[in-house]
Amino acid sequence: MPHPAERPNSADPIRGRTTLGDFELTILSDGIYFLDGGAMFGVVPKPLWEKRAPADAQNRILLGLNTVIVRTGHHTIAIETGIGNKLSDKLRAIYGAKEQLPRAFAAAGIRPEEIDIVINSHLHFDHCGWNTTRTPDGRIVPTFPNARYFAHRGEVEHGQLQLERDAVSYIGDNYDPLIESGQMTLLNTRPGQIEPIVPGISVECFPGHTAQLLAIHIESAGQHACYISDLIPTSAHLDLTWVMGYDLDPVRCIAERKRFYQRAIPEHWLVLFTHDHHTPYAHIAPNEKGKPVLARS
Repeated sequence: MPHPAERPNSADPIRGRTTLGDFELTILSDGIYFLDGGAMFGVVPKPLWEKRAPADAQNRILLGLNTVIVRTGHHTIAIETGIGNKLSDKLRAIYGAKEQLPRAFAAAGIRPEEIDIVINSHLHFDHCGWNTTRTPDGRIVPTFPNARYFAHRGEVEHGQLQLERDAVSYIGDNYDPLIESGQMTLLNTRPGQIEPIVPGISVECFPGHTAQLLAIHIESAGQHACYISDLIPTSAHLDLTWVMGYDLDPVRCIAERKRFYQRAIPEHWLVLFTHDHHTPYAHIAPNEKGKPVLARS
């Protein structure tokens, strides 16, 4: 039985295309997956959140896995890489993982070899799974052989601790081989610091979901987009206090959302949502009560 949030185009691997100044943005999907609605909305009561994110009989909501491809004219950049193909059979069944990103690349006419930059906002398995690929003979190889990968050093260090709270979220095969080979660059970006990667692309630390969550800024010809990742995972999470049960520091998340909106709204940023399958990007504006909502086009 299909999920109540599925639509006729839910299986489409390309979720959107747009331009930002001189840059081309293509949103590719690793497929839909399912997480408990209560976990995704924390202390928000179900009668409120289910109006925006309908749940199935198991209380799961439908989420996307959005990889943004940015063509700058000089670089081809992949922001996030989905769940990948290295989950155990048990986890693959729980999440309903589709392992679709290679098909999405093919549908968009983009070869993995073209990617020269990969940026992970953090290293939870649903954001860096296709950093590497498990081959049929069990080897772990880079999915993007010609790319330089970027992630935060603190994410690696936290994942290696394998703490009870979030050990399941960190799968070393997604990043350890890249670190060992030197293909992944580990950043030390501090909270609030903006660190350039290549012209037009930079990262900024927004702590809360994890201590070193990176937002990715995209800027071209006076236009600005931001992949804010799990600080605001979907367009249903725009309210300041609608944070997730998965967030390590929900109070910090609220403060960091405020800081984000103070710039994103007046400067008319295009916001790219990491887990919103049906609305992968949008502008945000205040409503009549001053609360952030999707801007009317």
